[in-house]
Amino acid sequence: MLANNLPTFEEIYSLFKNKVFNTVISYLQNIEDAEETTQDVFVEIHRSIHNFKGESSLSTWIYRISINKSLDFIKNKNRKKRFALLTNMFDDIGNLKHDSPSFYHPGVILENKEKSAILFKAINQLPENQKTAFILSKVEGLSYAEISEVMQTTVSSVESVLFRAKKKLQKELLNFYNS
Repeated sequence: MLANNLPTFEEIYSLFKNKVFNTVISYLQNIEDAEETTQDVFVEIHRSIHNFKGESSLSTWIYRISINKSLDFIKNKNRKKRFALLTNMFDDIGNLKHDSPSFYHPGVILENKEKSAILFKAINQLPENQKTAFILSKVEGLSYAEISEVMQTTVSSVESVLFRAKKKLQKELLNFYNS
């Protein structure tokens, strides 16, 4: 343990590597991108662990870093996609260059991969705060109190955001299955 009762970086990595990866892949839905972003999360943890003040739990702090790095990756990727789309939409033989990646969450059993891909596609349509609350609740299994810490809001706000997220997902999935 470090002098201020924090675990060493090696202990942090060992304790949180799976949680960080699962959180990140829930956002990015691509294994290579998730591995890269997970690495970025741990670089950030290593670089800034001395700034951890203990105002929240270590896991809350790490979830915040994971979510922020994931959202930054998505924003950067979307920026690059928009630029590529504007400059050159098609390859030399007329095919689109930017197909959406296939997605397989590592914890999903084989026969449910298609359903999971549909669900995560719908989750991606949610506003950021709804997406974050839903992933932390339903994918990561955090309590409303833990989610409120990670999102720096109240428990009642988390309940409200999750209610809206579930309603929007119901609508999206009904539209998908009825079309």
